[in-house]
Amino acid sequence: MTPARGDRAAPPAPGGQWEVRFADAAAAKGWENLCQQAPENTYRAWLALRTDPRPVVETPRHHRLKGSLAHGTYRGRTCEQWQIEVTGAGRIWYLLDTARDTCWLTYAGTAHPRATDR
Repeated sequence: MTPARGDRAAPPAPGGQWEVRFADAAAAKGWENLCQQAPENTYRAWLALRTDPRPVVETPRHHRLKGSLAHGTYRGRTCEQWQIEVTGAGRIWYLLDTARDTCWLTYAGTAHPRATDR
């Protein structure tokens, strides 16, 4: 997603931190919805993405997805897929691209992702 006039500016990641980028336009739109609904929680999630996207101790609110959702592909790279629970239903899913120190947001939204409703 190319930034446009009026868009929020995100600083580049300093050394030792991760870039946080949108994998698609739907994730960008969902991120904006989360920012409007739960700004404090979304900010804390963004900090976790920047500084500790693969926590040593997983929690019910920040953990790797399981089963067929444990991995995802972005631009030909297979990466671990993680989740941060921002609100009771709001989630952020991201791929951990260790080669680029980048978290690719694949889902962000105020509703529980349907992919887990199997």
